Amino acid sequence: MKVLDIGCGWGGFALYLSQMYDCEVLGVALAPDQVAFCKERAKEAGVGDKVKFALMDYRDVEAEEGGRFDRISSVGLLEHVGTIHYPQFFEHTNRLLKPDGVMVSHCCGRAGAPGFTDAWTRKYIFPGGYIPALSELVTQSERYKWQVMDVEAMRYHYSWTLEEWYKRTVMHRAEIVEMYDEEFYRMWLFYLAGAEQSFRNGNMVNWQLQYVKDREAIPMTREYIEEESARLRERGVVPEWRFAEGLREAAE
Repeated sequence: MKVLDIGCGWGGFALYLSQMYDCEVLGVALAPDQVAFCKERAKEAGVGDKVKFALMDYRDVEAEEGGRFDRISSVGLLEHVGTIHYPQFFEHTNRLLKPDGVMVSHCCGRAGAPGFTDAWTRKYIFPGGYIPALSELVTQSERYKWQVMDVEAMRYHYSWTLEEWYKRTVMHRAEIVEMYDEEFYRMWLFYLAGAEQSFRNGNMVNWQLQYVKDREAIPMTREYIEEESARLRERGVVPEWRFAEGLREAAE
């Protein structure tokens, strides 16, 4: 099975797919440091021949007649693409996926109508970033003959992640200030605290959408998702949520 991981980050998901499902994976990203780090991780894991990473825009990944990939994943990407570029995203990924393939997109979202990105976040954190409403994702995908087969709204999950990041940032204050400065440290804490509250008490969620070109590409019910999760838990490879030891005390 061939997988395209768009916006592969630090390579964690691509390497997980290789480890758990013996996939061939191509991860693409725009950050040179990330791609170099990913390649080193793949080499250390002994899978450099099957898990490859490239410094490139996903729009430059060449399509083939009949599709090139069995699966496409994008985690934390669409928040940065911008709604104006959604047509390009859904059009090109449709050409890259095989007829019986599946695409999964996981991104931050707003559980309500379309909105806007506040000026502070646009300036200091995510220039050009925008958290989409579900309607914006589905409407754009339909234009390019995608069929949405599954939608999951992960409500509080990201608030827990942001809480953990906040605590770890506090733990490493001295290193961060030395690397940047005190102003950056305070700005980053402000962002993490505000983002956590948006996901805990506001209307921010994580959307996880499953797209297909042919509705026969997946089973009739969602039972296969639960069954696979149970199988992985039995093998002890699904991490349970927990705070790392000492993080809460350090943050307080």
